[in-house]
Amino acid sequence: MLTHLALKDFAVVRATELEFGPGMTVISGETGAGKSLLVDALGFLSGLRADSGVVRHGSERAELSADFDLSGNPPARAWLAGNELDEDDGQCQLRRVIRADGGSRAWINGRPVTLAQLTELAGLLVEIHGQHEHQSLLSRPSQLALLDAHARNEPQREAVRAAAAAWQALLAERERLLAQGDVSDRIGWLEHQLGELEKEDLDPAALEALDAAHRRQANAAGLIAACDEAVTRLGGEDGPSLDRLLQQARAGLARAAEHEPRLAEADGLLEGASLQVAEALALVGRIRDDLELDPDRFEELERRLGRVHDLARKHRLAPAELAGHRDGIAAELETLRSAGERLDRLDGELAAAAATWREAAATLTASRQAAGQALAEATSALIAELGMGGGRFLVELEAHEQERPDPNGAERVEFMVAANAGQPPRPLRKVASGGELSRISLAIEVAALGSDAVPTMVFDEVDSGIGGAVAQIVGRKLRALGRARQVLCVTHLPQVAAQGHAHYRVSKAPVDGMTRSEVARLDARAREEELARMLGGVEVGPEAHAAARRLLEEAVQADVPASPRPSRKQAAAGTA
Repeated sequence: MLTHLALKDFAVVRATELEFGPGMTVISGETGAGKSLLVDALGFLSGLRADSGVVRHGSERAELSADFDLSGNPPARAWLAGNELDEDDGQCQLRRVIRADGGSRAWINGRPVTLAQLTELAGLLVEIHGQHEHQSLLSRPSQLALLDAHARNEPQREAVRAAAAAWQALLAERERLLAQGDVSDRIGWLEHQLGELEKEDLDPAALEALDAAHRRQANAAGLIAACDEAVTRLGGEDGPSLDRLLQQARAGLARAAEHEPRLAEADGLLEGASLQVAEALALVGRIRDDLELDPDRFEELERRLGRVHDLARKHRLAPAELAGHRDGIAAELETLRSAGERLDRLDGELAAAAATWREAAATLTASRQAAGQALAEATSALIAELGMGGGRFLVELEAHEQERPDPNGAERVEFMVAANAGQPPRPLRKVASGGELSRISLAIEVAALGSDAVPTMVFDEVDSGIGGAVAQIVGRKLRALGRARQVLCVTHLPQVAAQGHAHYRVSKAPVDGMTRSEVARLDARAREEELARMLGGVEVGPEAHAAARRLLEEAVQADVPASPRPSRKQAAAGTA
C-alpha cells in the first residue's frame, strides 16, 4: 500500500508531500491545475521514460519518491529479497531523480537500480488505469496473468510448466546426442587411448609404490653398505659395539650402586637404551635381508616408470592424474557406445512427455475457459452499469499451434470489447476512447476483485465523458474496490469525489511570475466546499452546499449494512 508520496521541482509543483491510507482517495481540482501530475509521478516511479520537460522551469532536477507498506504484499517482499534489496521493517521506498539534461537515476531502498528493476518491482506495488498507453491491462501477458489469478489455477499452471520443462530437457539431450554425428572414429581413438592407459596400474597408491621401489633399487648398494655398517656398530661381534659398551657400563654401575642407590636409576635407563638398541639392530637386519642388487629388477622398474611418464607427457597431465583421465575416457566410451540405444529411447520419452504436457494443458485450458466466461459475464454487466449500454466484454482464448510444448499453456488470451450495441468486439488495446478504456478497466478490476495481487490501483479520469447517475455508479464501484484494495482516483465529478474515504484538492496560482501547483488534504468542511464548487461552478449557492452534503451522506450510508426487516411477530410486539 502506498503510504507517502513526495514531489520536488516536478512540472509546476515546487514541493509537496502527501500521506495515503487504505480505502479510496480522490484528487480533484480545476482544469489545468495539475491533478494528473500525481498520477504521472507514480508512472515515472514505475519506470516510465521521462525527458527534461517534467523538470520545473529554472530547476536542475525533479525529485520523486514513494513509500510503500509491504505488510500485505508477499510477492514484493520476495522480489526484494531475491534482488538483495531487502525492505526496512516491511517498508519500501522508490526514488527517482530526473535531471534537466534529460538523464535520470533510480533507487530502491536507497540503493541504485536500473529502470528495468524499478519497473519490475513497481508492477507488484501499483497499477495505473487511465488514458495512457502504459496500462498493464493492455498487454496480453498481463491479461493472461489476471485471468489465471481469477481462475486460481496455480496448480494447473505448475503442472504445465513442469511438463514443458521435462520435454525441453529431453529434447536438449537428444539434440546433444545428434550433434555428435558419426562417433565411430572417436570411439576407435578412445579405445586405443584407453588400451594404452589400462596396460599400466595408474592408481595413486600403485604409482607411489612403483616410485619407492625404483628409488630403493637405484640406491641398493648404498643402502646395503649403510645397513652392514649399522649392524657392526650396534652389535657386531668383532671389536667394540654399542650393545657391548652398554652392557659393560651397566655392570660397573651395578657394582657401585651398593654404595650409591641413585645409580640404580641410571642403570634402569641404560637397560631401556639397551632394549631399543636391540630393536633397532633387529629392524636394520630385516631391512638388510630385503635388499639385494638386482640389475634386471632395476631395469624393469625403469621401464615401467618410463612408460608412466611417457603417458603423462602424452596426455599433458601429472602422473597422479592419469587414473582419473582413464576413468573419464571409459565413461565417455560407455556413453558413446550406448548413444544409439539412448536415441531410440529418447524418441519414446519425448512422445510421452508431449502427451503429458497436452493433458496438463487441456486441464489448464478448461480452467481458463470457465474463469473467462465468468469474468466476461460479470464485466459485461458492470460495463452496462457504467454508462456503456449494450457493451460487451469477452475473454477470447486463441489456441496457438506450436511444435514445442509452451510452459504458459496451449493458448493466448485477448480481452475483447464491444463498447456499444451492434459493434463487433475489438481487442481492448485498440479501444480508441480513453474514457471508455478507463471505465472498462474499472469494470474488469471490480469483476476480478480479489484476484489481482497488486495492492494499489490508480484511476486517472475514469469518469471522462459521463455524468449524472452513471457518475454516481462509477464512484460507488470505486469505493467498493477500495474496501479490498487501495484506490487513488483523479476525478472532476462530484458524484465520484464524494465516494472517497479521503480527498485531496490540487490548485494553482502565480507565485513570483511563475505558475505553481499546491496540493492540500481536505477536512470535512473543506470537502463540502470543494464538492459544492464542483457542483455549482462559478456561483456556489446554498443549493450546491446542500447537494454536496447529501452526496457525502449517501456515500457514508452506503457503507452501513441495512438493518434486517422485523418479522410480523416482532412488529406486532413493537406495536403493542
